[in-house]
Amino acid sequence: MTEICCIGHITRDRIITQDPPNTVYSAGGSAYYVAWAFQALPHDVDFQLVTSVSREMMSEVERLREAGVSVKSFESPDNVFFENKYGKNMDNRTQRVLAKSAPFTIEQLEGIEARVFHLGTLLADDFAPEVVEYLATKGDVSIDVQGYMRYVKGEQVYSTEWNDKLGLLKHTAILKVNEWECQTLTGITDPFVAAEQIHAWGVREVIVTLGGGGSIIYAEGKFYETPAYPPSKLVDATGCGDTYSAGYLYARAKGMSYEESGRFAAAMCTLKLEHTGPFDRTIDDVHDVLSR
Repeated sequence: MTEICCIGHITRDRIITQDPPNTVYSAGGSAYYVAWAFQALPHDVDFQLVTSVSREMMSEVERLREAGVSVKSFESPDNVFFENKYGKNMDNRTQRVLAKSAPFTIEQLEGIEARVFHLGTLLADDFAPEVVEYLATKGDVSIDVQGYMRYVKGEQVYSTEWNDKLGLLKHTAILKVNEWECQTLTGITDPFVAAEQIHAWGVREVIVTLGGGGSIIYAEGKFYETPAYPPSKLVDATGCGDTYSAGYLYARAKGMSYEESGRFAAAMCTLKLEHTGPFDRTIDDVHDVLSR
């Protein structure tokens, strides 16, 4: 059985940065960054990507397959097209959605078996509630909340409340949120208290990333605090949260503790921040960061 299955769309991205001024066009999306991160790590955790792309993006699927990633791909009439525009502070980002893909269905996922299903959610309608509930009957569901808190009006992306949260979080084993998402989701400013609330809603492992402040993990009634590791240079934060998720899930699958997994994930983020594109370093590089 597959250990970790990531389900999500591969996007077309336009990434605009201010310092230095630059515009880059590339493939992207949560599932894309997670898949390439797993490809770069030792292939000792069985991983599969399930995606849905238009014909023009099939070349990205083939690139992943050629690199050794197991990919099951469905055809979508359109492809997600994101524009990510960063301010001088890389934590400040505005987004536009210029096209959308078809949502995933239970019928597409019926033959997929895994211990953990990580949902690479980009927009709130990528996975209908019944799809999440179905996956939870087959394995642990892992969610990065960002996609559920995006509302598209015209082309502009706005923040919104996650209306189905109480129904879906009881089916969620692992949830990752950043500090702002955590506060918006719960209405609680203290991330420690907010993490306890999310856990009370049914989530087994709650991860709250705090940017330069590291992250906290709440599991089994305890908090685990992990640091952030400063990058040698800050180039592009796109995909950083997805890289964290990949590192955390990999480390947990390898039997690392919650704290060790948070540190491993944070070190991968540090390396990802130093360049545009998905994580492409080695596990030795990760250990070098951890030894700083």
